[in-house]
Amino acid sequence: MKKLVKIVSWLFAVGSIVLIAGVFYIYAVMVPSLPSIEHLEDAQYQVPLRVYDQNEILLAEFGEHRRIPVRFDKIPRYLIDAVVAVEDDQFWTHHGINFFALGAAAWELVTTGKKTRGGSTITMQVARNFFLSPDKTYRRKFNEILLALKIEGELSKEKIMELYLNKIFLGHRAYGISAASQVYYDKNLEDLTLAQAAMIAGLPKAPSKYNPIANPERALIRRNYILSRMRILNYIDEEEFKTALNEPVTAELYATRTIANAQYVSELVRAQLFEQYGDEVYKAGLKVYTTIDGELQQIANDALRRALLDYNRRHGYRGVVDNIDLADVTDDPFEEDLVTDERIGGLRKGIVVSINEAVPVSPPVDGGEIPEGEEVPMTPASATVMISNFEQIEVPFVGGIDWAAKFIDVDNKGDEPQLVGDVLAVGDVIWLERRDGQWLLADVPRIEGALVSINPSNGGIQAMVGGFDYFKNKFNRATQARRQPGSNFKPFIYSAALERGYTAASIINDAPVVFDDDSLEATWRPENYSGRFYGPTRLREALVKSRNLVSIRILQSMGLRYAINYIQRFGFDREHLPYDLSLALGSGTFSPLQMVRGYAVFSNGGYLINPYVINRVESGTGEVIFQNNPMTVCQGCESDNLDALTAADNAAAEVEAVALESDDAETPADPSGETLTVAGGIAYDEPASQYAPRVISAQNAYIMRSMLREVVQRGTAVRAKVLGRDDIGGKTGTTNDQIDAWFSGYNDQVVTTTWVGFDNQRSMGNGETGSRAALPMWIDYMRHALDGRPENLLEQPPGLVTIRIDAETGERAGVDTRASLFEVFRVDNAPREVAVVKSTTTDSGGFIVTVPEREEEIVEDIF
Repeated sequence: MKKLVKIVSWLFAVGSIVLIAGVFYIYAVMVPSLPSIEHLEDAQYQVPLRVYDQNEILLAEFGEHRRIPVRFDKIPRYLIDAVVAVEDDQFWTHHGINFFALGAAAWELVTTGKKTRGGSTITMQVARNFFLSPDKTYRRKFNEILLALKIEGELSKEKIMELYLNKIFLGHRAYGISAASQVYYDKNLEDLTLAQAAMIAGLPKAPSKYNPIANPERALIRRNYILSRMRILNYIDEEEFKTALNEPVTAELYATRTIANAQYVSELVRAQLFEQYGDEVYKAGLKVYTTIDGELQQIANDALRRALLDYNRRHGYRGVVDNIDLADVTDDPFEEDLVTDERIGGLRKGIVVSINEAVPVSPPVDGGEIPEGEEVPMTPASATVMISNFEQIEVPFVGGIDWAAKFIDVDNKGDEPQLVGDVLAVGDVIWLERRDGQWLLADVPRIEGALVSINPSNGGIQAMVGGFDYFKNKFNRATQARRQPGSNFKPFIYSAALERGYTAASIINDAPVVFDDDSLEATWRPENYSGRFYGPTRLREALVKSRNLVSIRILQSMGLRYAINYIQRFGFDREHLPYDLSLALGSGTFSPLQMVRGYAVFSNGGYLINPYVINRVESGTGEVIFQNNPMTVCQGCESDNLDALTAADNAAAEVEAVALESDDAETPADPSGETLTVAGGIAYDEPASQYAPRVISAQNAYIMRSMLREVVQRGTAVRAKVLGRDDIGGKTGTTNDQIDAWFSGYNDQVVTTTWVGFDNQRSMGNGETGSRAALPMWIDYMRHALDGRPENLLEQPPGLVTIRIDAETGERAGVDTRASLFEVFRVDNAPREVAVVKSTTTDSGGFIVTVPEREEEIVEDIF
């Protein structure tokens, strides 16, 4: 007996020592080493970067974790009850540890060697999710218990529940209940039904095993179990229980809901922020508010896609995607992976299931023949096509299929089809377009395009599309492609001419010319697009009709140095302006964004703005960490820098004049490597003022706007008259062999540039000019962009006069003038009442120079 007492005493002493040592170790070593939980009160979750439009509507999000943090008071009570019922029914009463559940789990592990039940409370899961690794070790479990006790001692139950519900992973990149509600039901939390809330509550234990998308049957069993637990715990009554129990599984996989397809511009934003913040940008919860108008962005997408699909239809059908044997189809072919349910640029795939040729509606009632001269009524021909989910649609032959003559090359196609069967057969897999409520046969375009639209008063980008489909090709042609603008560049040449002393009435000879120029490496014989020559032409008429030879003669007369220096006022880089006369025809290379910036100068009355897309950036807590303050147009507020610009341009012209004289009238060397003060050297990127700098005079801008309006009213952009507005102007552009097609146009509130072409710079085919390929895209977009905006014809600035002139000579009209019209002039350049002049002919280049007898009369060159 004494021996037993001694053994028990010895064991008790050892146990006490071990217990004391353990307690000491816990409080002296483990507790101090526990992480601080202070930051849990203001926990920072891994929240993706979100990009919003100007109306704060979501455009895109970037990041691995799709999470939308939500406060406890915004969470529906029945969702909280569902989670408590299945995860921790003692949550509201325990102090972080459920000793009964923990003991039961430990006993099961000891007696069976298996772990089938969990002993972790919600508080312990919070500790694990925020502070500990997923490694399953006894030390980690013990730390989890200690942290749970610590958390319970410092945070409220409501805060612990909020942390848990925002942190947990619920499958398909959804972290937190709010994200799960969007992913599976496309709903806000408050709109979930009881059954849907129970389905989400069943996900934390095994997001894959109980996933309603991957395993709907198992998910349904789990949901019903949770509902029964809620009934047992009296969280719901019998009626609610039965109603929820009978509700079918309605979960689907929903993508992030956005107002528009804005991947190109969103990627531009992401790249800018990644350059500044690195990988943190994907999990810091930054919110980026942009200048994009979400509704206009979607209109821009549709306009570009329609233009490229219309180009496809003009050049013929390249053929079906595939053909499958429908006899082998026993289920939805899109589910069986016989056909991928692919979507590209709004197009989707379908399978032809029947061909329905036109047949007579019915024979004559009396059985006789149709009277001579009358047409037999026919049923409309069509193809019946199956799309996903066994849905069948009709594609009409007329308007939907009849365009599909066989593509041969960009200039040739096969015979026009007469029957549906000439194009399609049963089992064909085809691309489909939904347009204006009707299904059309389509083909994924090989050609590409771009559209960029900005606010001319501050440079804010309102819409940007960089191609037919971002996921097909991520290259952003609106900002990254440098293409020749062709005649789209001419307005900048003409603006330079006006500043150099030309007027809109100056006469230039549209006649053949040959240049043997070393800088062009060959003899150059430029010609007009039509191949014709029109003789003496007024400068305004030359721009309206896009006369190439006139543009070249103007540039040659001004001098390349002067023109290149002047054109840099519009924001163009010197390195992309070729130092030869082909510059007059747009042989430089620029992006659509650069072109739209240049046209904004005409739109806003002469000011250079900087295009931008980010308005402000907020941290995950709502703190503004970046606020853009763009340079804005303010009439009369700008610093007077025009004199400096003009002086620099004139200096360049004088240098060129000296060079011409000393080099025996040869073209001077390219000055790009010389030290010369030029307009482009003025620092616009880091302005000292909040106001955009004036780069051309108000008078110059007004005359250019009046000429560009006529391009729309009666020139190469006459198609734009369909908009029914008098305040829009612009210019088409087409490069050699129809490789590039452009249109840039504006009113005083919106400036937009569109471009169409192949990435490999091959010909688009005969007739694919700017007015045919690019202008329709601009019209479709601007029809909506200008909707509701008033027409504003800007007032004529001081220093200009309107005079009636002779339409043939450009001189002031007299009483005997047969054809006259009104023209706008600078006061200093206006034709005089009496024009007494004598003419002399130079020996150089066959130029006829009109030399005035009086100082105040202007000099006009006739080429």
